[in-house]
Amino acid sequence: MKFGIIKERKNPPDRRVIFSPNAIKQIIATYEGVSVEVESSDCRVFNDSQYEDEGISVIEDVSDCDFLFGVKEVPVENLIPNKSYFFFSHTIKKQPYNRKLLQAILEKNIDLYDYETIVDASNKRLIGFGRYAGIVGAYNSIRAFGLKFELFKLPKAETLAGKEALIMHLKRVVLPPIKFVVTGTGKVGNGIKEVLDAIKIKEVSVENYLTKKYTQPVYTQIDVLDYNIRKDKSINDFNDFYNNPQLYESNFERFSKVSDIYIAGHFHANEAPVILSRAMLQATDCAIKIVGDVSCDVNGPVACTLRASSIEEPLYGYLPSEDKEVELFHPAAIVVMAVDNLPCELPKDASEGFGEMFIAQVMPAFFNQDKDGILQRSKITENGKLTKRFSYLQDFVDGK
Repeated sequence: MKFGIIKERKNPPDRRVIFSPNAIKQIIATYEGVSVEVESSDCRVFNDSQYEDEGISVIEDVSDCDFLFGVKEVPVENLIPNKSYFFFSHTIKKQPYNRKLLQAILEKNIDLYDYETIVDASNKRLIGFGRYAGIVGAYNSIRAFGLKFELFKLPKAETLAGKEALIMHLKRVVLPPIKFVVTGTGKVGNGIKEVLDAIKIKEVSVENYLTKKYTQPVYTQIDVLDYNIRKDKSINDFNDFYNNPQLYESNFERFSKVSDIYIAGHFHANEAPVILSRAMLQATDCAIKIVGDVSCDVNGPVACTLRASSIEEPLYGYLPSEDKEVELFHPAAIVVMAVDNLPCELPKDASEGFGEMFIAQVMPAFFNQDKDGILQRSKITENGKLTKRFSYLQDFVDGK
C-alpha cells in the first residue's frame, strides 16, 4: 500500500500537512508493506529536506500512490482520475463554491474521504484541527483587546514558533479584571480553555460569573443549555435541544451584559437559535468589547460576524447601532476577530497534532479490513457515484 502526501495548491497557501516526517517514520515502522512518498512543496511547514533526512522519498509526481492526503481542497485541474483522496472538501453542507469540485470528483471516478466525515459509530468526529483553532482564537482575542484599548501589543500568532511561544507572550501581559465567556465544550472550546488556564485566568461557575464582581480576570465556559432556553420553559434537556432546536431561543443576553470578551467555539446546527443577536449587541447594557468568533459562521449565530477576516487582517470593527463594519478604533465599535483558518497560524503544532490523531484513530482501519467502519462512513464518493450515506448531496451535484 502506497500513501502520497500532496502539495497544497489552494490560495492563499496553507503550510499545514497531514503527516510530519516523524509521523511518516512511525507509520512505516508500525505497518508492514507501507511506503510513503511526499510531493515536493515550497510552502509546507516541513521542507523537503526534513523528509529526505528521514529517508522519506520526495518526488514531483505522486500519481502512482494508492491514497493521496492533502489538507485543503484540491483544485479541479490537479485532481488525478481514479484515485482515492483525503482532504477537507467543504462540500457536505452543500457549499455552493465547491459544487464544481464535487462534480469533478464524480466525473473523474475519485473515491473521496473527508476528514470532517471521519466519525465513530455514534457520529462523533474522531480527528480535526479544532484544538488549534481554539488556541489561536484565544490568543487573537486577547491581542485584539490590547490593541483596541492600547494596553499592550502582542505579535501576530503566525510570527511565533508555536503554542508555547503564544503562551509565553500572553503570560507577560497584565490584564485588568475583565470577564471572558466561552461557548462550546468540544475540541475548539477546550483549545480556548487550554490557553486561558495556561495563563492563569480563573475559571468560575456560571452563577458566580453572572452575579459577582472580581478583582482579577475570570472566565466561564458554557454549553448549549446555559445560553438557550425552551420557549415554553417546559423542559431543560440536551437531547430535546438537539432534536428540537427550533423550539428554543437564546438567553445569552445574561452573559452579554457582564462579559468583556466573548470567544465563540461552539458547534451550531442550522435550526438552532441565534446566540448573540443584533438586539443584544444594540442594548445599552451590552458590555461586550471583543468578539473572537472562532467558529466563524458568517451571517450565522453571532450577529456581528459580518464576514470572515484573514490572517493578514484579522480584526475589524462592528457598529451595533447601524449593524455595519467600521474602523477598528471607532469609539462605539466592538472588535470582531473572525479568521476562518486559524490553525494555519500554528502550522507545525497543528500538523503534528493532526497526524497523531490520524495515526491513533484512523490508520488501523487501513490494515484491519476497516472492522469498525471508519473508512466506509467517511467515504463520500465511490465508483463515480455518491455513497448511500451522502446521497442527500445528489440535488446539490445536479445544481438544483
